[in-house]
Order: sequence, then C-alpha cells, then structure tokens
Amino acid sequence: MQAVRTAPIVGQQLRRLGVGSSWPRALLGQTPLGLARRPYASGATQAVLEKSDPLSPEASTQEKQAKAESKSFAAGMFRGQLTTDQVFPYPSVLNEEQTQFLKELVGPVSRFFEEVNDPAKNDMMEKVEETTMQGLKELGAFGLQVPSELGGVGLCNTQYARLVEIVGTHDLGVGITLGAHQSIGFKGILLFGTKAQKEKYLPKLASGETIAAFCLTEPSSGSDAASIRSSAVPSPCGKYYTLNGSKIWISNGGLADIFTVFAKTPVTDAATGAVKEKITAFVVERSFGGVTHGPPEKKMGIKASNTAEVYFDGVRVPAENVLGEVGGGFKVAMHILNNGRFGMAAALAGTMKGIIAKAVSTMPGQKSHGPPSHVALSP
Repeated sequence: MQAVRTAPIVGQQLRRLGVGSSWPRALLGQTPLGLARRPYASGATQAVLEKSDPLSPEASTQEKQAKAESKSFAAGMFRGQLTTDQVFPYPSVLNEEQTQFLKELVGPVSRFFEEVNDPAKNDMMEKVEETTMQGLKELGAFGLQVPSELGGVGLCNTQYARLVEIVGTHDLGVGITLGAHQSIGFKGILLFGTKAQKEKYLPKLASGETIAAFCLTEPSSGSDAASIRSSAVPSPCGKYYTLNGSKIWISNGGLADIFTVFAKTPVTDAATGAVKEKITAFVVERSFGGVTHGPPEKKMGIKASNTAEVYFDGVRVPAENVLGEVGGGFKVAMHILNNGRFGMAAALAGTMKGIIAKAVSTMPGQKSHGPPSHVALSP
C-alpha cells in the first residue's frame, strides 16, 4: 500500500522536472536504467528491455562510422555529398584498354566534324560532300564495329555509341549515311554471316570501298515485315535464286553496292510435305545485274542522306548468299533492327546536346523581366 501511495508523488516530481530533463536519475531516487533488474517486470519483458539498453561505447562508435559511410543519395544531399553510385547503377563495361582506345578516338573524330565537315553545305547540296566521305573512310568510320582482323576498328557497342553521339551532335545527314551502312546495312553479315561471307564482304565494307543498305520496307507492307511481296525463287539446279520486287525509302539506296534484301521463298515442311512461303534474307550485289534505283527522295530535313527506291528485276542471287537459314529471314530482320536501334538513340542524344549548347550560347546578355536568361540555364 505504501508503494501505491508514493506513486502519485513520484509522478508529480517527474512532471515538475520534465520528462526530457537532464537531471540525474539518482535525484529522483531511481536506479539508472540497465544497471539493475526491474522487480516489477516479468522474465520475458526483462529480456526485451535488456536488449534495448544503450549500446556500449565501442558499438556506438561503430554505428556512427556506419552512418558516416552511408551511400544513401538522399542523406548525402544534406551532407553536401552526392553519391552517384545509387543514382547511376550502371556497370562499367569497358576495360582500361578499351577506355583508353576510345579516348584516343574521340578527339580526332570531334575535330573532323568541327573543322572538315560542313553540315550546311551538305544540306544545300542534298548529299554528303566528297571530301567528307573520303575523310570518314580514312578515319575508319565505315567499319567501326567490324573486327580488326577483317579491316575494321573493332569497337564494342559502348564505344560505337560514344562516337555516333559525336556524329549526331554535328550532322545527322552524315549520321544516317554511316548508320544505314553499318548499324543495319551490313549488320546481318556480322550477326549471321558465314565465315566465307564475312571474309568476302566485310573488308571492303569496313574501308568504305563499298556501301551497304538494308532493304525491307515495301510499298504494300510498310514496316510489317511479314507482309512483304518480293519473291526469290530457287532454280531447278539449286545453285541460285531469282529475285524480283522493289523496296522503298531505302537509306543509301542510290549509293549502295551491297544490299541486305528480304524476300519470300517457298519452303517445304519436312513433317507434312506442304510448301509454304517464308521470308529469307539475302546478300545481294549490285554487280549481279538487274539492280536499279530511283531518284533521291526530296525530304524536308536530313537532306544530305540518300533515300531512294530500289528495284530488283530478275536478279540471280547465288545460293551461298543466303543470310542465315532459308525461311529464317524474319528472325534475321528483327535481330538486325533490335541490334541497330541503340545507334539511333546515341546519335539523337548527341543531337539534343548540340541543340542545348547552341541555345545556351545565344542567351547571355538577353534580359526579360528578371535576371539574364542564361542564369537559369547555367547548371
């Protein structure tokens, strides 16, 4: 009963001193927490309370160090430290040698587009100037991803994207010419070509001696690869296919010597014996005969890149020029397009950087209803 009577008195003292008071607990007639077991607590409760007792000095120091080393981006903002590992968790895909090689390429390529290439003149002429084309060939720009043993530069996708970004910053007409050539034009040979096909075509394609184009789109099919009408009929002897059809909006169509062409071919089902038409991919040379093209398309923009219709009239294509498997052309087309898409993204990233840089360069000195406009764009 005595303990019951004294409880309100102790409570009043606590309220007067304040719950958050810094007064020692000894002044309140209480034993400091954690130094003695509480007689009013059960064994289970006591165990829980003991676990929540203050940490030892060593543990407290370790906890402080852990907090100080936190990689939290939000916490770092309040400390004035930006930990970008948490914001850009992308793997480093280049080794030291590849990184150094890329750095050695960036400078010359940037200077070429700043000092040699004239995008305004290319646009006015509606074609890439010959001096620019020759300079790009000397730089190895037509075979950036072709293996070095076949005459190319041997870049990986990351290195290739960095250089394409530079091209996109300065001249998309040149970018389309190079991209249609290697991102999709001869990409099928890189991905699906036989050893003989690679050795025959890639060295000249890498040097720029021959130009490549990708021929898929047709007047009646648009981007629907499955509905193309061009046909390739095998000869009775099985040594060649006769290709007939036309393709529209082909980048490099009027320049190319080598074409990756998709056409329907008769394929016999091994299980049922039924004959079905399936798409097959072919490597077609202009020199085979029967390959012609229309006039360059008049475009509203990117005028320097060549875009034309291409016609195939009774072209005899050797059977060894089938790319991949007979009837497997749709797979080939999708792999080429999927693999080449990143090049377009890289080029347009460069284009956006260039646009922002030009916009910012015109801002200093202009005022509206406040501080100079460039102040807002300075970051």
